[in-house]
Amino acid sequence: MPHRLRAFWLFLALWNAVSVLPATAQKKPHAPEGDVFVDKQGVLRWQKDKKEVALFGVNYTTPFAHAYRAHQKLGVAHEQAIAQDVYHLSRLGVDAFRVHVWDVEITDTVGNLLENEHLKLLDFLVAQLKQRGIKIILTPIAYWNNGYPEQDTGTGFSSIFSKTQAYTNPRAVLAQSTYLTQFLNHRNPYTKQLNRDEPDIIAYEVCNEPRYGKPEAPVTAFANRMAQAIRATGCRKPVFYNVSENPVVYEAILNAKVDGLTFQWYPQGLVSGHALRGNFLPYVDQYPIPFRQDKRFTSKARMIYEFESADIIQPVMYPFMARSFREAGFQWATQFAYDPMAMAFANTEYQTHYLNLAYTPAKALSLLIASKVFHRVGRGQSFGRYPQDSVFDAFRVSYRQALSEMNTPEEFYYTTSTATQPKRAASLQHLAGVGSSPVVRYGGTGAYFLDRVAAGVWRLEVLPDAVPIRDPFEKASLNKPVTQILWNAQPLQLSLPELGSNFTVRALNEGNTLQAQATNGSTVVRPGVYLVAAAGKSTTQFTGQSVFNHIKLGEFAAPAATPMGPQVLHTPPTQVSAGQPVRLVARLTGIEPQDSVFLVAQHFYGRTRTLPMATTSYATVEATVPAELAYSGLLRYWIVLRKKDQTLTFPGGFAGQPRDWDYYHPEHFEVPIVAVGTPLPLFQASHDQQQVEARNLASTAWVDYVTTPAGAVALRFVLGAPRPGQTPSAALTEPAAAVRAYFGDRLAGRATEVAGFKELVVKARASHAATPLKVVLTNKDAVAYSASVQLGTNMQEFRIPLSTFRSEALLLFPRPYPGFLPLSYQPTTPSTLKIGEAEVLQVVLDAAAPTTGELHVDLESVSLQ
Repeated sequence: MPHRLRAFWLFLALWNAVSVLPATAQKKPHAPEGDVFVDKQGVLRWQKDKKEVALFGVNYTTPFAHAYRAHQKLGVAHEQAIAQDVYHLSRLGVDAFRVHVWDVEITDTVGNLLENEHLKLLDFLVAQLKQRGIKIILTPIAYWNNGYPEQDTGTGFSSIFSKTQAYTNPRAVLAQSTYLTQFLNHRNPYTKQLNRDEPDIIAYEVCNEPRYGKPEAPVTAFANRMAQAIRATGCRKPVFYNVSENPVVYEAILNAKVDGLTFQWYPQGLVSGHALRGNFLPYVDQYPIPFRQDKRFTSKARMIYEFESADIIQPVMYPFMARSFREAGFQWATQFAYDPMAMAFANTEYQTHYLNLAYTPAKALSLLIASKVFHRVGRGQSFGRYPQDSVFDAFRVSYRQALSEMNTPEEFYYTTSTATQPKRAASLQHLAGVGSSPVVRYGGTGAYFLDRVAAGVWRLEVLPDAVPIRDPFEKASLNKPVTQILWNAQPLQLSLPELGSNFTVRALNEGNTLQAQATNGSTVVRPGVYLVAAAGKSTTQFTGQSVFNHIKLGEFAAPAATPMGPQVLHTPPTQVSAGQPVRLVARLTGIEPQDSVFLVAQHFYGRTRTLPMATTSYATVEATVPAELAYSGLLRYWIVLRKKDQTLTFPGGFAGQPRDWDYYHPEHFEVPIVAVGTPLPLFQASHDQQQVEARNLASTAWVDYVTTPAGAVALRFVLGAPRPGQTPSAALTEPAAAVRAYFGDRLAGRATEVAGFKELVVKARASHAATPLKVVLTNKDAVAYSASVQLGTNMQEFRIPLSTFRSEALLLFPRPYPGFLPLSYQPTTPSTLKIGEAEVLQVVLDAAAPTTGELHVDLESVSLQ
């Protein structure tokens, strides 16, 4: 350990000695320096200029728990990893950092602070954040042990006291008070500052997600005692306290002597175990707080300590969330949690979250755009309700295009290829994107950044190609990569007016020697950092050590290429229509220019065709099986990659090809080809358990999978009677349970027959006669249409004409958290159901709770006919 510390002391010294750009190229820090305060109106302001604070960023956990252990297992130096990750955060424009400190790893059981490796790494992290102009709020008490997803090993006071004991057990209260005193008085060896005096730690949140119940007086007393422990150290920074985790005792926190209140947002729950698909923008359209008119609330500052669009990879959620935060009056928001680059290949850092600049470039750039939203949108400013608010200020968010975008005369950012013209290309200063736009055409899949450092001189940063190879939200393991990194030379074309068509390119990062001159605005680049200059422009004054906007021009951090061969990501269609050509698309990595890719298609034991697959974009291949082979039956197929010295067949990546006499591997892709009029399954309990979201909503309900008397598998909704002391109305104030299934891809396989579907067929039964069951179809604009059936006690099919579906409020399921947030979304312009636009099915049990025993509903299938 000491040799690594010495190395980074040297790094810090070198940082302070680097050369500086001309004043015209310098950028102001992200936020004013110095302390903050909360005024009488509950507004967080900078002490020096009294301007409002607006800071946006992430949580990040490398010094602690699983992240710490994972870096050890991977043989990655923690300090180096932290420095690289903080550099990436600076590229994403975040200026806020928060983390709940794993007190269990830096204390003993009576609350004494332990000077150990975890504390040193936290100190190092704080020092790195300071250098990048990123402000900090720390939550000293986490209450968590350190095991997830492994076994607990922490030995501090949180290992022996539960959350409910934490505020009631005198020994636990004393331990926390002792710890807060010592933590605030701890001196950071890198910054030389006491934590209580550190100017870039602007506030403290006492504890992370406590667990309280009535009566309220002990809760207020505990909050006051912890806040007083902080202030008794001489700390004059604002003290925040969590109010959203225990809404039943919210008044206890409103009555506490704290300066601010903290909230979280998980708008569609957590841990679905697979990627969620469909339009979730209504879930993040607003953040109404039920006690927002209470004077005790309005006098306190507001902070979002954690937020995430869990299990969603679409790059559209963060900008909407940032806008909703500002409308609700929040001045701080930090995502949970940014994945350390060293372990992001496997997404083991809470697999329900996935965010890293190198591994999820589009989602990361949506965070960059969200940060811009948070800083541009005024506190309390509203832009109406979805979908009218999809274009606001300088921003555009499109679910259908998987696009978030910011467009001003100075800045242009986008998460996906876009046809949008920059507001004023000639005045652009900063640009970042994934894919292509009218000013940048790029052949790779990684993120890139262009920053103007002087007239006719730009800094170009290109990240490696990132290709998804598995669902990142499934059960995680460090032995299972979910995204593959590849270092490829990719074509780049720039159309920035001041660069012209014959600009020069000079590499700046260590180990990169590329020098080139563009032809007609085009060149080829590999991952790295470059100085791009108009022809004839001298750039000798710019070196890799020149400082620009909290970074050095030559800085570059990227993961090595993933040590694995070619990979295929492909899910066969559920069904396709007979007599129609079958278009098959797959992700395939490891293709080189001299390679060829083929699709071997076989009508089971019938005819076989070998078809060339075209590369439509990097790592995307497709082929069309002709209609003559698409007669009713089962189509089996394989993807074959032919290289100079080997042939690989997928699925499996096995040597050889299916038509070889000795190719013995049984793995293959297959798709049923069905005749016109065949029912299209939207949900099948026997097959779809891992692809749907099935959960309870009422506290007395739950879900399970069972077998029916006929031996079929069914999804069971169970609703229990009220618990002792509960009235029926208290037990069921919302739907009991539901299942949500995305079927947009299934409908695509039968696209030529969509107009012929006339009814929805539900196969189900209930334990009680005349049990109502609601069936909902939702379109791509998140408009819901519903119809209901009355179930009997025998399993039977219920036919619902599509013409009977009527627009109604969409149930936001999985339900948003915290639980006080809206459970429904009502579109402002309801319309008539067009089945070709539908993509999500919900089946909802909304029955009255039984007075005794249980009510259960068994759902076997839902199909279109």
